[in-house]
Amino acid sequence: MLNLLTGQQTKAADQYTIKKQAITSLELMERAAEAFVSVFTKHYTDTKTAIAIYCGTGNNGGDGLAIARLLNQEGYKNITTKVIRFSSRLSPDFLENFDRIKASDIPVTEIKEIDPFPVEEAEVIIDALLGSGLNKPLENAWKELVIWIRSLNRRVISVDIPTGFKSEGPIGEKDLAVKSDLTITFQRPKINFLLPESAAFIERFQVVDIKLDEVFIQSQEGAFKLLQDKDIAEMLIKRNQFSHKGTFGHTLIIAGAQETMGAALLCSEASLLAGSGLTTACIPVEGLIALNSRLPEIMAQVRVAGELPKDLQWDRYSAIAIGPGLGTSTAGKTILEETLNNFNKPAVFDADALNLLSKNPDLLSSVYEGSVLTPHVKEFDRLFGEHLTWWNRLETGLEKAKEIKCYIVLKNRYSIIFTPDGKCIFNPTGTPAMASGGMGDVLTGIIASFLSQGYSSENAAILGVFLHGKSGEDLGKPVVTASEVIHQFPKTIKSFLIQG
Repeated sequence: MLNLLTGQQTKAADQYTIKKQAITSLELMERAAEAFVSVFTKHYTDTKTAIAIYCGTGNNGGDGLAIARLLNQEGYKNITTKVIRFSSRLSPDFLENFDRIKASDIPVTEIKEIDPFPVEEAEVIIDALLGSGLNKPLENAWKELVIWIRSLNRRVISVDIPTGFKSEGPIGEKDLAVKSDLTITFQRPKINFLLPESAAFIERFQVVDIKLDEVFIQSQEGAFKLLQDKDIAEMLIKRNQFSHKGTFGHTLIIAGAQETMGAALLCSEASLLAGSGLTTACIPVEGLIALNSRLPEIMAQVRVAGELPKDLQWDRYSAIAIGPGLGTSTAGKTILEETLNNFNKPAVFDADALNLLSKNPDLLSSVYEGSVLTPHVKEFDRLFGEHLTWWNRLETGLEKAKEIKCYIVLKNRYSIIFTPDGKCIFNPTGTPAMASGGMGDVLTGIIASFLSQGYSSENAAILGVFLHGKSGEDLGKPVVTASEVIHQFPKTIKSFLIQG
C-alpha cells in the first residue's frame, strides 16, 4: 500500500529528497515542471492554444513559471504569464524562475491588489497560484481573484492542487477554491482528492512521479493508505491442484424477503463466483423457486413465517453475510439477534442488518470481533451519527473500527476501509458506471466468500472492495449491472493471479 501524505509530510519528503539525491530545490522544481508538461502536452496537443498561466510568488508560482518556459520550448508560443503580487513573500525558487521568464520572450503581467483584473482571452488557464501549504480559507484579494477565475468558465489545469483547496482536513460548504478540469498532482494524490467534496473543485486528477524518495515516503507514520494492483496480486492465494470444495469454506447468506429476493440472489451468486467452496442461502420459503431456477449450485435453508430454521447448524459455516433485503421488522431483528448469539466467527453485516444495528445500538457490542460492516454514507451516519463533512467521517471511522474491533467499509467512489489497528485504506478502483442497484449486495457476498476461503478479515475486505471495483472497470461499459460484475469477477481475479 502507498502512504498518502499530509501537506507537512510532503514538504518533509521534498526536503529529504533534496538532501539524499544531492540536488537543489530548484532542480526538484524543474523536475516537477517537466512532469507536469509531459502530461499537459498529451491533453492539449495544439501548440496554438492560447494559454494563460497564473502564478503566485511562492513555490507553486515558481512551478508555474518553469512550466511556462518549458511549454514555450515545446513550441507553445501563445502563452502569457500573470504574476499575482498579493504578498510580499517571495520564495527563492520563484525569484530564480521569474528572472528566467523575464529573459525569455514570454509576456509577463504583474498584478497587485489595487489593480483591476485583466481582460482574459486565453482558452486554457494554468492555475499555479497557491500550493498545498495553504491551511486557511481564502480571504480578501485572493478570494476575489478565485471568484473571478471561476467566472471566466475557461478550461483550468491546476498545478499540484487547485488554489484554495485543502490537501487534508474538513471541507465546509462555504469553502472556496479554483474549479479545475484537470489537476496534475505530484507523487501522490492529496487525501482530500479522494473524498466526495472534491468534486466541486476537481473534475479529474492525474498523479505524476517527480521521483521523491519512496523509501522515506513509505517510512512515514500515518493512517492514510492507497491500495495498488501489486497488493492484490500478492494477497491472492493460488489454488493447488488437489483443492476441493471443502478447501474453500462454506458461506451462509442470510438475506431476502418476499419482495426483495433479488438482493439475496445477487449476494449468493457473488459468494459462489468469488470462490466460496459451498454457498447456502437462508431465504424465505417464497424465494425457493427463484433460487433453484437461477442458482442450482447454491443450497437453501428456508425461513418460514420469518423464523430461522430450528435445525440451523451454525458451526457448519465458515462465514456469514447477513442483511441484503432482510427487512427491519421484528422478525428481522430476531434473526439478527440469533445470528449474533450463535455465530462465533467474523461475519459481514450489510443493508438491513446495519439498519437494525442503528435502531438497536446495544447490539453493536455483540458483533463478533473482526467482522466487516459495509455501510454506504447514509447507513454510516445512521450507525454513528450525522456528519457535516467527509473528513469527520474519516475520524469517526477510525475511532469506531478501533472501538468495536471490526472492519468498516464505507462505500463510495473511492471506498474506504477502516481497520481496528488504525488504518484508513482508500480503494482506487471502480467507475461511475457501477452506480446501479445491487452493487452493495454483490460486494457483501464477495467479502463473505473471501472470509470463507480463509483470508483474514482485513484481506477479505481489501480484496473484495478492490476486485469488485476492478471488475466494473474491466467491463468497459458506460453502465454496468450488478449481475455483469458478478460474471466478470472470475476473469478479473484470474488476471491478478497471473500477475502474482
